[in-house]
Amino acid sequence: NCFDFHPEENTTVKNNGNMRTGVGLLFWVITGLDFVVCVLQVFNDPIHGHMELHPLLVKIIDTPQFQRLRNIKQLGGAYFVYPGASHNRFEHSIGVAHLAGQLGQALKTKQPGLNITNRDILCVQIAGLCHDLGHGPFSHLFDAMFIPRARPDMREWKHETASLAMFDHLVESNGLEVVMEQYGLIPSEDLTFIKEMIHTDNNNDQESPQWPYEGRTEDKSFLYEIVSNKENGIDVDKFDYFARDCYHLGVQINFDYRRFLKFARVCEVDGRKHICVRDKEEDNMTEMFHTRLCLHRRAYQHKVTKIIETMITDAFLKADSVENNESTITIYKAIDGKTESTEKKTFRLSKAIDDMEAYTKLTDAVFEQILNSTSEGLKDARHILRRIITRKLYRFLGETRLDDPTEVSTNVVVCLYCITLSVTIKMDYGMKREDPIDHLYFYSKHNTTRAFKRKRCQVSRIRPTCFSERLVRFVCKKTDLKADPKADPRAEFKKWCKAKGFPEYQVIFINKLLNI
Repeated sequence: NCFDFHPEENTTVKNNGNMRTGVGLLFWVITGLDFVVCVLQVFNDPIHGHMELHPLLVKIIDTPQFQRLRNIKQLGGAYFVYPGASHNRFEHSIGVAHLAGQLGQALKTKQPGLNITNRDILCVQIAGLCHDLGHGPFSHLFDAMFIPRARPDMREWKHETASLAMFDHLVESNGLEVVMEQYGLIPSEDLTFIKEMIHTDNNNDQESPQWPYEGRTEDKSFLYEIVSNKENGIDVDKFDYFARDCYHLGVQINFDYRRFLKFARVCEVDGRKHICVRDKEEDNMTEMFHTRLCLHRRAYQHKVTKIIETMITDAFLKADSVENNESTITIYKAIDGKTESTEKKTFRLSKAIDDMEAYTKLTDAVFEQILNSTSEGLKDARHILRRIITRKLYRFLGETRLDDPTEVSTNVVVCLYCITLSVTIKMDYGMKREDPIDHLYFYSKHNTTRAFKRKRCQVSRIRPTCFSERLVRFVCKKTDLKADPKADPRAEFKKWCKAKGFPEYQVIFINKLLNI
């Protein structure tokens, strides 16, 4: 394959009879005896500025499966707490594709010996673009809170699983294999490579002596660390959502991903190549993981955010239990791919994940669909959502921290009279109880080919020694706690803590709520 680049402005190209005008780089892709003339489309982004994307990425963006991400909030219920958090998975995914291309191109320029091809970079960008295709309504609320309760048989289902299925559906329903070939990709190899970067099977152990992947050979192992890094969690996905979330939340960020792009190099460790960073960047990388923790504390796990997401989950569960109502997702099957039939097939919310055509139509809009419905069957679900809109939320009673983060499993819900106990709050630096810096490889300016890890004696003594904690929060679904005099939230809270053997507990706001 030959990629020939030429600067060009206001270029108009014809594609399947449609004219598209853009500003970018004109280039030719020569495949065999054919060549394609196309333009890198320019997207103006508040985080990364002007981003130039390959035409194949634009082809993917201009599909119903990807456009669906315009209607899925990046931070789920946090938008009800932070008015600026209105950004969606759509712009995040484009940002990840942009950064994936930047990191791939930076490594290619600095280290020609890695033999990174334009085809490799394009595949990495596609993986970054499509890594979140499988998110459901309100992002992590759907796969972490709703599906485990609505489909106990699918408790292990994650949005990454749906991303793979949705990517297959996107490619097949839009006939993109032929387009990929036109731009120099080899679908039989590259589709596998792209899907392996989006999500890898848990059985694939990167530390095993046997190379677990098929899309690329072991000499290009570092490519698997660009979009989703299983080694230490440092990847372009986090670079984008840290910067984007902080921008929209109004939270200051101290981590600078541009320095990582500048100082990243590939070094060989035990026969495999890994992305490493200069030793002087240790503080910057520590700041990245600290930023993650701060975002969880201040936004993702904010007590009101989690209360609202719990209420949305309860409403979805109420709606999901009703057969043949307005909460089902209606899809129309096409005849010969051209016309639509008059027959329709409906899916309950929890069943839409079994059909990607139905899942394509499942977005945050289901919230309004239930809220504005007149169905008697959706009365209970509608009531909960109206409580959110009118700010009559479940009441936060208190929380207790656990000395041992493994004492209580997440996703446990226990009802004590009027209290709902939700053990769902987990905060860490990204690698559970471990320091992620211990998994990061560095290099020095004196020897850019030798990778090493920081020894514990070399780490600053003012660095934290504990990297995770679990919180148990108590929430009351009733707004008037004095309505039932027999229910004493404080006593039940104490009883629960004592039964579980928790060393300490704290009651927050209960006295104020009960006027005692």
